[in-house]
Amino acid sequence: MLYGIAWRKTGHYLHSAWVRRAVLHAQPIGRLREPVGIDLHAQIEAREVLEALADLPDWQREALLSMDDPESLVAYARRRGMNPSTASSRLRIAREALGWRLKKWRR
Repeated sequence: MLYGIAWRKTGHYLHSAWVRRAVLHAQPIGRLREPVGIDLHAQIEAREVLEALADLPDWQREALLSMDDPESLVAYARRRGMNPSTASSRLRIAREALGWRLKKWRR
């Protein structure tokens, strides 16, 4: 009995107008007439930044991502057991490295 119910439900679904008119596409966003949500150009730039960030060494990535925390740079340095000047220097070096990588991506 359960088999018969499943068979009828599947048959009705497969022959419904919605399924018959569904078009599968590898890049469905490319078929849209107008942008949905965030601008596609902004999405591409965000992807470039994430890829450049992933290419950085761990200590540089950690220094950059620590700036997203609400704590100050001094608190970050104390938590890591380093001098605040060292943390500041590492952050500056990481920002420069990210800038160079992004410049390389955009050429």
